Amino acid sequence: MAVTGIEITRIDGGSTTLEQSRVADLQRRVDGRLLLPEDEGWAQATTTWNGMVAKLPAVVFQPTSPADVATIVEFARNEGLLLSVKGGGHNIAGTSIAQQGITLDMSMMRSVSVDPETRVAQVGPGCLLGDVDRATQEHGLATVLGFVSETGVAGLTLGGGWGYLTRRFGWTVDNLEDVEIVTADGKIRTANREENPDLFWAVRGGGGNFGVVTRFAFRLHEVGPTITGGLIAWSAERAEEILEAYQTLTAAAPRELTAAAVVRLAPPAPFVPVEWHGKPIVAMVICYSGDDPGSALAPIHSIGGPIANVIATRPYTAQQSMLDAMEPKGPYRYWKTEYLPELSSEFLNAFREGALEVTSPLSQSVIFHLGGALNEHGPDDGAVGNRDAQFISGFSGTWPPDAPTAPHINWVRQSWQRIRSYSTGGNYINFQLADDDDNRLAAAYGDNFERLQRLKAEYDPDNLFRVNRNISPAA
Repeated sequence: MAVTGIEITRIDGGSTTLEQSRVADLQRRVDGRLLLPEDEGWAQATTTWNGMVAKLPAVVFQPTSPADVATIVEFARNEGLLLSVKGGGHNIAGTSIAQQGITLDMSMMRSVSVDPETRVAQVGPGCLLGDVDRATQEHGLATVLGFVSETGVAGLTLGGGWGYLTRRFGWTVDNLEDVEIVTADGKIRTANREENPDLFWAVRGGGGNFGVVTRFAFRLHEVGPTITGGLIAWSAERAEEILEAYQTLTAAAPRELTAAAVVRLAPPAPFVPVEWHGKPIVAMVICYSGDDPGSALAPIHSIGGPIANVIATRPYTAQQSMLDAMEPKGPYRYWKTEYLPELSSEFLNAFREGALEVTSPLSQSVIFHLGGALNEHGPDDGAVGNRDAQFISGFSGTWPPDAPTAPHINWVRQSWQRIRSYSTGGNYINFQLADDDDNRLAAAYGDNFERLQRLKAEYDPDNLFRVNRNISPAA
């Protein structure tokens, strides 16, 4: 590959040129690949889930080992170059891409190793959720991950992580046993509850602010190989009734049952009658991972008149990928969310009013039940915080790139303002946007924020890892 000088952004916002000889020397020092815009694989390495993200790096490195990562981190630090880390590229704010900087694309570090005896999975930083689910389900085991199988494990985990199993087993980071991480000084460290415990506390929710994780070790639980799950939908004319039923259901639900309420225009899916395509619906997305689905799901099936009902026994991996088709790469996306302490009738009214004003057939409004294991406090909770959250709710605007942007963003913002007064005051760091300010960043961590700033000053005093929802080092 012929490499010319590369114009690249410095960490201070200026630019510099990396000459051919220096780039070639760096390439010789690593086993992974260096990609430039003209190289095969560039588009895949730089494409992100949210089409609104218009950033591109100057160069991409695809490391194959922790030593490769350490070499690139040390080089970026010494040269003062802007650096980002891309796992799955699923973050809505596009934090995986350093504009005209260096992006570490971790996709070549995608191995999963499962020990069914100790019930621990060792997971590479380039893995997607589906990689882990498929490997662990071979043993009837699972850990807490999200609900779109093409999401990157690293980004989901470092921001806290939640999904269908959260009510039983807590945040994703509550199930994290150990990490291997390259810190800003270029050192490869192990962090767990005994070794570098402060660093381990910080990475359990602190995002990519403290280094590049090169291996995750997750605790596993007996789940699957089948669960009872799927979706049931009714006409949105019954939204008030259905949301009240959802309120009642979640108030008494066992921890094995997770339910999300969704309001949207019916997609042209095969399970939706053709005459309902594009019409407003209210639905529940269901996952029951226990032994007695009949009694747990009886309140749902007792609601008459659904227009579609595909709740059934299915492989856990099928449940985990059920929503993939509705979350493709490319469309523009903008959303706002809040954690909730409860579902009051006043909140449900405000949510319903905003949801029914939806501006795009690709958009949706969601309430997701979280309460259960994550509300239990321990002596070593990790930085994720938000242990008072019972639900998360918000409005997700999605539209084609060639459509006007303003109407959809305005709908999200206006609907979000309707529900803000019902929030715990916290929000999910992985759902923050580039236009969220520092106050919203601090609110995501609450009482943990100042400790995170102090640890940032200890492990990354020059803020090398800043292309993220950035925690500035304490003065």
